[in-house]
Amino acid sequence: MTTPDHQPSAPGPSEPEHRDRVYRSQSGIAGGVLMLAIVLWLGIDAIVAGHGRTPWLALALLILVIPAVTAFTLRPAVYANDERLRIRNPFRVIVLPWDSVAALRSGYSNEAVSAAGTKYQMWALPVSLRARKRANTRVARRAAGQAADIDSGLTSRRSMLGGARHDTDGPLRSPGDQIMHDLRELAESHEHSEHTQGEPTVRWAYEVIGPVVAGAVLLAILLATG
Repeated sequence: MTTPDHQPSAPGPSEPEHRDRVYRSQSGIAGGVLMLAIVLWLGIDAIVAGHGRTPWLALALLILVIPAVTAFTLRPAVYANDERLRIRNPFRVIVLPWDSVAALRSGYSNEAVSAAGTKYQMWALPVSLRARKRANTRVARRAAGQAADIDSGLTSRRSMLGGARHDTDGPLRSPGDQIMHDLRELAESHEHSEHTQGEPTVRWAYEVIGPVVAGAVLLAILLATG
């Protein structure tokens, strides 16, 4: 499940001074914390109790696995404010001023499309086909219930009694689709603003890539010399 949060942007010469809406996958964070706990437990146990080359292999695996797991579970986030959309993926950070966003698409994944046609997947907003199916079912049931009310002449009576029972069935969009709907509204309301002009920028997350590469190289050397 993905939930929004709010936090102020760090002021700077190139950063907007508006509050960010922050979207992260709570299930991804929970899974990442659990995986890291298991990896650390097994790795530290191998380093302390292992013999021969086992501690070194365990150390190399820890250097490789910990940043990789963190990158794919704890790191992804989407930041949005009145000026731009910032997508923090496992190994890249993409900044899209609203004027450069051509579309926000929801299919089997959620992605932003720039005016140049480049697609950027939002790792922090995974698509739940099951949640989408449940929401679509609620939409169909509500439409069918409203049609039945009209046919039976009970609409006004139920309105006086507080509304039809099918109005309490739940939200009509899955959480991920609702977030994308909110982002589309934000983009449409600010795309022609003076402060939303500019080109997309992409920065590689070398602080994540570096440890992963170092761990992989160390592991390869240990295996090759074993």
